[in-house]
Amino acid sequence: MRSGSEEPVPLHEEFIYCCGAATHVLKCGPWKDLSKDESKNLPRLLFMIIPGNPGLAGYYRTFIKALYCGLNQQYPVWVVSHAGHCKPPSGMEMIEDTDIKELEDVFGLNGQVEHKLNFLKKNVSKDIKLVLIAHSIGCYITLEMMKRASELQVLRSVLLFPTIERMAQSPQGKLMTPLLCKLRYALYMPVYLLSFLPEGVKASLVRFALRGMKTCDESSITTSVNLFSVDCIANILYMASQEMMKVVERDSTTIKQNLKKLIFYYGTGDSWCPQHYYDEIKMDFPDGDIRLCEKGLRHAFVLDASKEMAAMITDWLQDDLTKL
Repeated sequence: MRSGSEEPVPLHEEFIYCCGAATHVLKCGPWKDLSKDESKNLPRLLFMIIPGNPGLAGYYRTFIKALYCGLNQQYPVWVVSHAGHCKPPSGMEMIEDTDIKELEDVFGLNGQVEHKLNFLKKNVSKDIKLVLIAHSIGCYITLEMMKRASELQVLRSVLLFPTIERMAQSPQGKLMTPLLCKLRYALYMPVYLLSFLPEGVKASLVRFALRGMKTCDESSITTSVNLFSVDCIANILYMASQEMMKVVERDSTTIKQNLKKLIFYYGTGDSWCPQHYYDEIKMDFPDGDIRLCEKGLRHAFVLDASKEMAAMITDWLQDDLTKL
């Protein structure tokens, strides 16, 4: 395994409709279509990233490139945005213009779970094994996917900074819940006004907001400009409000049933899933692969530590990959 490469990495970008909602997909590797069962050249394994919230695929651009290189460019690595979290390109609407409604409340938390399952069903052969790498609320979504679709051939699920329980009770949740559940509509007007600013000014505002970081991934800055879209912000905040209300009890049953497939990675100073959440799950599942970050990485690791995280994950999965 290699931790990275300076060589150009093939990256394919798509905007599609999934469950009737605009979806941004980034793919590393030459395999653009994994849905053809008859193809003899399909890879045996797909790495799929389930993002946090905001669930914009662009935040994971550097991460999937580093992961793909760390895997010696042997396996495709994809990231699928959450439904409606991307700003669609010109000529594409946020919601598909059709009379057929594939899913109720696709922008809600339950809808985002079904959105990912639907994407896999339509775009990936059922014979391909999966490594699911989830971040933040993506970890809750991943556990729900494994619960609802046990037929998925999941080799491993890597759950990074997992917000899978008591979100509203976490330090950050206590601060954000009133804003998300009662006052989020008040944010729409300033976002609407800022949306008229030139792109360069928007990027400067993002840089100013992230000025406290020693290093910041350039792709995170360009991706954050999407947050000046009222439609994106509305869907992001709506999903977040549901997270505060619905992510309450940890799904220990699903964790127990899939324990050998799961890797948990908790932060030491994470205000969304504080360290005592780690202590408790470690106590409840002493045989689980449950790790505590020793590097001081932030919850939003994609802002400044994508390469470091990718290198760790390739190390964790070496034994699994050699057995393929």
